[in-house]
Amino acid sequence: MKTDALVQRLVDSYGSWVTDDSAVRAGCARMTQNLYPYTSMFSPIRINRMTVKNRLVMAPMGNIDMCEETGRPNDKMLQYFFARAKGGTGLLTTGLVPISHGIDHSITELGKLTYFPRIDRSRTVFAGWRDLAEGIHVYGAKIFVQLTAGLGRVGNPQCLINELKFPVSASFNPNFYMSQIPCMRLSGHKIKKIVKNTGQAAADAKAAGLDGVYLHGHEGYLMEQLTNPAFNHRKLGHFADWQAFGLDSVREIRKRVGDDYPIMYRIDLSLALNETYGDTMERNPLKKFKNGRTVEMTLDYMKHLVEAGVDIFDVDLGCYDNWWLPHPPAGMPAGCFLDVARTVKQYFSEHDIVSNAGVPVPVVAVGKLGYPDLAEQALRDEKCDMVMLGRPLLADPDWPRKAYSGHVEDITPCIGCQEGCINEFVDGGHPQCAVNARTSFEHLLPEVPPAPAKPKKIAVVGGGPAGILFATTAAGRGHQVTLFEKEDRLGGKLIPGSVPKIKFDLDNYRLYLERQAIKAASEGNLTLCLNTEASPEQLRQEQYDSIIFATGTKPSALPVPGIDAAPTVEASDLLCHPEKLGNSMKILVVGGGVVGCETAYWLSYEHNCEVTVVEMTSYFMDGTCTANRGHLIHYMKQAGVTLLNCCKVVSFHGNEVTVEQNISKGVPDPYITWQPILPKNIENPLAPKLGTETTSKVLKADLIVLAAGGREDASLFLEAQRNHIAPELYQIGDSFAPGKVLEAVRAAYTLGSKI
Repeated sequence: MKTDALVQRLVDSYGSWVTDDSAVRAGCARMTQNLYPYTSMFSPIRINRMTVKNRLVMAPMGNIDMCEETGRPNDKMLQYFFARAKGGTGLLTTGLVPISHGIDHSITELGKLTYFPRIDRSRTVFAGWRDLAEGIHVYGAKIFVQLTAGLGRVGNPQCLINELKFPVSASFNPNFYMSQIPCMRLSGHKIKKIVKNTGQAAADAKAAGLDGVYLHGHEGYLMEQLTNPAFNHRKLGHFADWQAFGLDSVREIRKRVGDDYPIMYRIDLSLALNETYGDTMERNPLKKFKNGRTVEMTLDYMKHLVEAGVDIFDVDLGCYDNWWLPHPPAGMPAGCFLDVARTVKQYFSEHDIVSNAGVPVPVVAVGKLGYPDLAEQALRDEKCDMVMLGRPLLADPDWPRKAYSGHVEDITPCIGCQEGCINEFVDGGHPQCAVNARTSFEHLLPEVPPAPAKPKKIAVVGGGPAGILFATTAAGRGHQVTLFEKEDRLGGKLIPGSVPKIKFDLDNYRLYLERQAIKAASEGNLTLCLNTEASPEQLRQEQYDSIIFATGTKPSALPVPGIDAAPTVEASDLLCHPEKLGNSMKILVVGGGVVGCETAYWLSYEHNCEVTVVEMTSYFMDGTCTANRGHLIHYMKQAGVTLLNCCKVVSFHGNEVTVEQNISKGVPDPYITWQPILPKNIENPLAPKLGTETTSKVLKADLIVLAAGGREDASLFLEAQRNHIAPELYQIGDSFAPGKVLEAVRAAYTLGSKI
């Protein structure tokens, strides 16, 4: 089984980097401006014969459900892109736009409708694309449309249930979501049809005024399935040559659009499957994918793509089966793929590779580069030619403008949660952002909320993210706001949540909110009352017009015999007070949600503890984004953390915990990260059924960490409501329903903008 030394080193480092002081300093990037002014970032660059005003590229993030059902881009999609162009990004790219409808059955909905934007349908979609291009150009930005050959084996297999049509692939491959379902081998005739469609879509894009096309050749989508021997096992015919499809597609585009129209290609230097899973690759379904492109093979392929007409690449690692690599979550270090970009740049330089236009081929770096100093340093060190920002531009479309003007402290930082940008559309929604309520709602929520007709006197109880964001938003509009926080600092659950080194992005956000609150207080409309627990009587006496309760959660009680005499500590309490760990080395974490697993990771990697985590349900971190979940589980396994799912705590006896675990054949392997958890409304009729056979175990621990979740703390709100202490009462954030940052931010910003 082939592995690459560079890829192996990188993959190994993505879990253990928190144990290396030098790596931690590099990995925990901060929102600083030590390198201001950013002369490299804001210098122009040439792509083919086109000049882009700066080195910033908006990453392609699927514009799922941001179109009419015919595929025509709608106002939601247009305003979403216009905001990023106005914010100063030089080059924008759309999310994937399939050009294989009727061939790849996973991309078309019943009734020949679609949740993807389309450029291949008919003239009915053209107006949307022309409006998009013209609106982007207003701000001096360029935009490329990302064309995808299809999803193939990583497409939704419901097409088999809904239309009795199998998903497809380069060869006979298992489906990613339901490995029991095979994907049928595409015929050479249909592949040639996709090539023709690619050229036509490029010609249409040029006619619509779009500035270039961008081929989606990475992450294990259909183009990569055809251009990587990991997936392409064909023995006969033209497309048995794994480079043929990509080269044919580029040549067809060149034939249709001429020499001057820019072509961009997204590629992974390696799938990194062998390096990620090692001997586990022998397990079904991964065993079919062992012979992927090596780094050397990929570089050779890239050279041939340039010869065929490609002008620019962005390059990363990984695919769906190790999803945390192409979608690096909170726990991955900053700038995680800079060595990948540098490898390609060095290869192009050593081999004198230039584009058909006779200019160098820019290499775009990707992967957690939303920190201005880090991005600037990467460009100055010539590790890359451009910097791609995805989620940072969802979090703050004005990232470029704020960096250029030296206001880095005002950039809203991405927290790496992937709740809105990925999880939303996986669950049937569209891209959003946990820390920016306007993302994808630019057409509904104004950029600057209007001043109120009559300013109000408002109290906010609770200084977590919901309370702070509401308070700063309402105060910014002219309301007189008083924020009560019972602790001595702002942040709420962000404070313990920011303690593990892998949560540096969340800490950046906590510091940002704190700065915004202090700034609002200095401007006069916001009063901060720390170390103050607001009482109903106090709130009544002040005669507020409106009171907003953002009081968060309280721990869920575990009604288990013996718990009162057991050596227990709440996870959030331990994170805030690590001295409570004492000399404990053998730890049991009760609760396998996000908090429990992040705490287990912290205890294992940062405190060298022997950790076991027990979870009642079938899956750890159910509901968490596949990338974030996979990253934690994979590297907890590497660290020797024991995960026990379908495992219920029965009783405590001092340092011993009795559990009852389901051991029937249908219990999922808790360490599987190469397949996702299906959404709850999707049934897999081929999945093994969960049996009822159980066994009792006694687990010993020096310390038992409780991470069983929390429940809304609505007591103050309900008391205020009963006693009518103000004309308007609102309950937001976790105090309404424990959930995600996305939901708290959405409620806080929307209410703060409209009250």
